[in-house]
Amino acid sequence: MPLAAAGFQTHSALETAGCCSMIPSMRSIVSLLFWIMCASAAAAALTKPERHVVIVVWDGMRPDFVSEQKTPTLWKLAREGVTFRNHHSVYPSATMVNGTAMATGVYPEKSGIIANRVYRPDIDSHHTLDVEVRSVVEKGDQLSGGKYIAAPTIAELVQRTGARTVIAGTKTVGLLLDRQFKVRRNGGAVRSSVTLFAGQSIPTRAVAPITHALGPFPSAHLLKDFWTTKALIGVLWKDSLPAFSILWLGQPDLTQHETAPGAPAAIAAIKSADENLGAVLSALEEQNAHATTDVFVVSDHGFSTIRRSIDLRKILNQSGFTAMTECSGEPKPGDIMLAGNGGSVLFYVIGHDATVTRRLVAFLQQSDFAGVIFTREPMEGTFVLEQARIRSDLAPDVVMAFRWDNSKNQFGIPGMIDADWQRAAGKGTHATLSPWDMHNMLVAAGPDFKHGETDDLPSSNVDLAPTILQIFGIKPLSKIDGRILSEAMPRAISTNGDPQADVVSRKPETKTIEAIKQLSSGTWQQSLQISRVGSTIYLDEGNGSFEAAADKLQGDRHAHRFNWRFAVEPDGKAECPLMQ
Repeated sequence: MPLAAAGFQTHSALETAGCCSMIPSMRSIVSLLFWIMCASAAAAALTKPERHVVIVVWDGMRPDFVSEQKTPTLWKLAREGVTFRNHHSVYPSATMVNGTAMATGVYPEKSGIIANRVYRPDIDSHHTLDVEVRSVVEKGDQLSGGKYIAAPTIAELVQRTGARTVIAGTKTVGLLLDRQFKVRRNGGAVRSSVTLFAGQSIPTRAVAPITHALGPFPSAHLLKDFWTTKALIGVLWKDSLPAFSILWLGQPDLTQHETAPGAPAAIAAIKSADENLGAVLSALEEQNAHATTDVFVVSDHGFSTIRRSIDLRKILNQSGFTAMTECSGEPKPGDIMLAGNGGSVLFYVIGHDATVTRRLVAFLQQSDFAGVIFTREPMEGTFVLEQARIRSDLAPDVVMAFRWDNSKNQFGIPGMIDADWQRAAGKGTHATLSPWDMHNMLVAAGPDFKHGETDDLPSSNVDLAPTILQIFGIKPLSKIDGRILSEAMPRAISTNGDPQADVVSRKPETKTIEAIKQLSSGTWQQSLQISRVGSTIYLDEGNGSFEAAADKLQGDRHAHRFNWRFAVEPDGKAECPLMQ
């Protein structure tokens, strides 16, 4: 800035004005000081390092599979950053729910995405539907005025600042991470933002240079991840590194569904994910961005092995209900639409028929497969939907998480569950309230995180958005549910913006709630363990059981005592896992 423009006279002007003008006025001094301050601020802005954030999602990765042998790249990264040892999925522990939770920082009740598969009669009254299908998303946005996902995503908020974002997903969940409907695309950086999902893209033209370089989107699971990783680092990052990127890998989830956790093919899939992570880190090094990039490696949920596949449609219809997943005509009041989500099932009672709903709940409570039951309206022996943060205007009447135990599968991996009719016994799935489903992995490393640390405070996928927005210095448009993971950051910032973190020294609160119902045939009881840090809650685990009246008498005679994981003998030895 020229000195004259700063509000004071130059040397030649002073000479012309005469000797008296040699003494600057107070106004000139103030102007000079103001100019110096502005120049210093501008210089500081120019020297401030550019910040980037990259999230790499390993779909379905359990934290107990992270090791130096299986995942050497992730193992090394964890030693350079922070390992979150008490990380949580959001319930239901499924991909679309948790992808949305990561992207928005809010619980399902606020985002509107409460399961992978739901019944939305306003979109399709004849079928249950997958929430991430493009036609469903577009119809949902059309009906809601662009609020199919009712909270802004990280990508949307970053784009509002004029910065570029890139989403690259092997799976269709990528569409939920940035639908790109709400942001006005005035700036060039924003216009060049891309969402890539399962070989499709928004904008549509963005996939052309990718297929030109890599060929069409492949069908084999491991090749899908390799293609998507190459598309991100070789094409979408080619000209410049975006401010915010997500790489969503389909492994090991896709292979674990076809095999089981711990199967040789599943271990190979985990190693493949680790190699793709290595490619991302190498690309950051090549762009000289390692020192300015925070990397989050996270999974959306854990995984279990199916003990029994439960055909609820058949069982309910044989028991006098009218249950279906689709219908040719309009469903009738009292009919039940079932939306299976693997380890959980959503029950939509047409017309919210209270008599049918009560009968359904009593039936489930007397079953040998129900784990935890949530209901729209309060009922004895259940929890309400609000307690799982899944209540919404479009929520079902009943949600049931299947029962689980800690027994081991054919590969020696603990975590067995009952599940819906979509996959056979012995295969892998998730979405229960088992700790093997609800606890997932998170590692964060980069300039905004401590080095070589572990974090034992409860954390969750819902905490990623507030933490990343804090890194970018972006204020959320409205209150979000997650917390800033400030205890893992050297320059801790509290959730209310104070310079000192308000959660670093706080101990988490943990409680267990129970619900019991006495029926003529026996006793139903269920429990849910909940942790809390500040105002953010984390569902740790939940389970339930029905004890028939005759069994109860026998149990009393043998002085058995019960806990939620095992039936335990008085000497403390496990007699048998639940459900065996």
